[in-house]
Amino acid sequence: MTVNDNPTSNKTSNTQLQRPLVIAPQWLERLVEEPNKKRLLDQRSPFQRDKARVLHSAAFRRLQSKTQIHNNGLSDFYRTRLTHSLEVAQIGTGIVANLKLIQPEFLALLPGNNLIETICLSHDIGHPPFGHGGETALNYMMIKHGGFEGNGQTFRILTQLEQYTEFNGMNLTRRSLLGLLKYPICLSEISAAYPQDTSRNFRQLKTEEWMPAKGIYDHDKTLLDAVLAPLCESDRQLFGSKRTPEADSKQHLKSKYKSLDCSIMEIADDIAYGVHDLEDAIAMGIITKALWQEKVLTQLSSIEDFCLHHQLQEITDNLFSSQHFKRKDAIGALVNALITSIRIQQVNKRFVEPLLAYNAYLAPAMFQALEILKKFVLNYVIKSPDLQILEYRGQQIVMELFEAFRAGPLRFLPERAKQLWKEQNGDSSREQRVIADYISSLTDNHALRLHASLFSSNQTTPMIGEHTF
Repeated sequence: MTVNDNPTSNKTSNTQLQRPLVIAPQWLERLVEEPNKKRLLDQRSPFQRDKARVLHSAAFRRLQSKTQIHNNGLSDFYRTRLTHSLEVAQIGTGIVANLKLIQPEFLALLPGNNLIETICLSHDIGHPPFGHGGETALNYMMIKHGGFEGNGQTFRILTQLEQYTEFNGMNLTRRSLLGLLKYPICLSEISAAYPQDTSRNFRQLKTEEWMPAKGIYDHDKTLLDAVLAPLCESDRQLFGSKRTPEADSKQHLKSKYKSLDCSIMEIADDIAYGVHDLEDAIAMGIITKALWQEKVLTQLSSIEDFCLHHQLQEITDNLFSSQHFKRKDAIGALVNALITSIRIQQVNKRFVEPLLAYNAYLAPAMFQALEILKKFVLNYVIKSPDLQILEYRGQQIVMELFEAFRAGPLRFLPERAKQLWKEQNGDSSREQRVIADYISSLTDNHALRLHASLFSSNQTTPMIGEHTF
């Protein structure tokens, strides 16, 4: 997760808008026109319908059993992908409410609550079991067949896989889908070269060598083009721009632009990751007060114009208090300071489409503060040996499941996945994609049970009636 680039002094001022902020009606349309089945007295807007489709989807419900950061199997207290997504939605609506108050000139452009909640609630819907470990494992297994990436999988679920419609997934409005396009470029355009040798044993997999680029699957490009159809050609070309890579960099390239709605969701996502996931780590005892003071407090104290300077010691004491309400007060202070620092600024004056021309940005001091919090969570929580062991175990489970299904798809795949596999008519890449779609839809617990039933010598209960994607 990455916060939008910090605004700098060369950004165009928004005190005078260059053009009227008019949203084209095509953004309210769905990719596939649906029969008029309006139910009696149903007065919902298109975005209310989008939100309902996400909330009632099987893919959304499965987030309750997918890892956010902590999954030690000993408690149901800590955050899952589902509770994380709910928090992102709550933060997202808070950002929009504040922007409407302090920048009313953007009222016509800002998303309503139903739209921003739709985007925030569904932003993680494509993540596989076992978090980024599962994502890397599936990318390794799919590397010759288009790769695997969580955001690309989200797009695939929303536009094709979720069975709200027969063939078109949830068939959300264009604007909802645009808001979910964090990386609106096909993977082949931005992927760096992967190692040529794929013969090593699973146990020897080096995660850092197989982390995916972030984008849309090449075979889903037609749907990406359909979402972006309202854009003029110059906007379409500019929206597909890539960041300039560092000299001799062997890393994946990155997309450069995103929509206003997406920029709000991404900041909300990063706040939830950097602050709320920090709360879980403190509650679990992974992070001590001494470590916080050494690695975070000293850095926050050095930020010029940081609005919480006078509260830092109080926040520190409350974060590590044995009284739960004090920790909540400290978390609330951090989140409020971040949300109220956000402003809309122009991204690139060459954009004609106002949804692309403007993004939300954190104030420089708060951007710096959130980066400190995110890096702290990454280095001392996610990269801790205990969590790395869990991630490694998840990777092994995912790869072994994939290998089993690839060896015997007609023996082991559930009925719907088996039928989809048959419909690929021998196209190897599409057959492998069916397997990746199925495994990525599994919850952590389902994947564990399925793996045990296939590979454990202990007698296990047959898994009858568990979902297909």
